[in-house]
Amino acid sequence: MNKNVVIAIVLGALVLIAGIQAFQLFTLKEKLSSGQISTGTTTQSGGSGSPQLPSNLQNLPEMVGGC
Repeated sequence: MNKNVVIAIVLGALVLIAGIQAFQLFTLKEKLSSGQISTGTTTQSGGSGSPQLPSNLQNLPEMVGGC
């Protein structure tokens, strides 16, 4: 096979894959905006709005020598 033909086939395949992924991303965005899919995030009632870190991560800067 000619080198240019192989490059054209590979490029075509990559463009096709990118098109399929763009379509899937658009479909996912539509489902999220319409509420068909839940993101699984929950909000905490009360508090400052920042999530609580697990106890083993609360003193992480001291463990790695942070200032």
